[in-house]
Amino acid sequence: MPPLDLPAVPLTGRSAAEIVATELASFSGDPVAGSPAFRGGQEAADAVLAHLDITGYAATRNEVWPPQRRGASGLSPFIRHGLLTLPRVWEHVATAPRADREKFRDELMWQEYSRHLYARLGRSLRQPLRYGVDPASAWTHDPWDRRMACIDLPLQELADTGWLVNQTRMWLASQWTVRGGAGWRAGAAHFHRHLLDGSHAANLAGWQWTVGSATGRPYAFGRWQVERRAPGLCQGCALRRACPIASDPAPLPAPPVDPDPRLRRDPDPRLTAGPLTPVHRRRPERVLLTMESLGDDDPALCAHPDLPVVVALDPALLTAWQLSSKRLIFWLETLLDLAARRPVSLHLGPARALVDAEVAVTFAPVPGFTPLAAGAAVLHPWPWLVRPGPGPLTSFTAWRRGLGTPG
Repeated sequence: MPPLDLPAVPLTGRSAAEIVATELASFSGDPVAGSPAFRGGQEAADAVLAHLDITGYAATRNEVWPPQRRGASGLSPFIRHGLLTLPRVWEHVATAPRADREKFRDELMWQEYSRHLYARLGRSLRQPLRYGVDPASAWTHDPWDRRMACIDLPLQELADTGWLVNQTRMWLASQWTVRGGAGWRAGAAHFHRHLLDGSHAANLAGWQWTVGSATGRPYAFGRWQVERRAPGLCQGCALRRACPIASDPAPLPAPPVDPDPRLRRDPDPRLTAGPLTPVHRRRPERVLLTMESLGDDDPALCAHPDLPVVVALDPALLTAWQLSSKRLIFWLETLLDLAARRPVSLHLGPARALVDAEVAVTFAPVPGFTPLAAGAAVLHPWPWLVRPGPGPLTSFTAWRRGLGTPG
């Protein structure tokens, strides 16, 4: 078995928080603390899914406050890291009431759409899709006025737990961009830093939708939405008598931009989607897991049950991202959970440096995966809910129109 040249992070005998505090503290700008609402790992993911009941989901998924009114599933951190695959979750709700099942599955399809979009466009997803202005990347000012109860509540929840319901993500994004006029890439970076489910795919696609980049119609967050989704919240707001969102915002300029031609058609859908069946080049000696797929259902992990597991964290990316310690702890909790069943080693360095270690790896629909795809001993297919095709991604509706329904 060829040696691994990247520095190793010892996992044995320490908690996730201790590992972050001693080995990864320079990559995070906040005090080391895990999320009180979410614990990483396959065991935690399986438990959440086992207790999932989406009865009433269609009517309550957008409720915000008080928390007991919420119908959101809370699966997104586990879905984001492959602890729960979209096909598995899709099948899990097969017997739910029809309206709730259809709405829940529609949200799963939106997750799949964002993955298709990011897999095809890659880093171009950081630019306006069809309308808008080129976003500023720096924080020139902070439009999140914490005197507003509807802004303070989600910001505090994001800091405390690393998670938000979809409705408050939209409130924050709209307040940041549509009303505050700040560049959406800076807001998206803040979300990515703190959200346990902060994939570039879903995060960037969500901010693009909020600013109307694909449709030319920005999401205009207003007081009526707060009163509907969080009844009573406005009564305790310091600005309830001078509410800055009581009236409609001024329309944002949304000039057309030259869209990436890949929005309308994929010139190479096979490259976007990855292999249909495993590609065997050499005999593997390790399984390499990426942050896109850390679950026990990872195809490479399942296909090679006797091989040790390796994971790499790239210091250059971690330094640039400065993720919250909650995100790092969630990752470490997941790896420690897996290490109870399989030999696992964690290394600091780019994952591409491990390709020469004769790894089997599952295809990941992200731009940085290309070197791994080319050099892996065995490349396994990604578990798509719907395999990407050549058709348009100009909007979620256009994408759905060109697809069959899973299951």
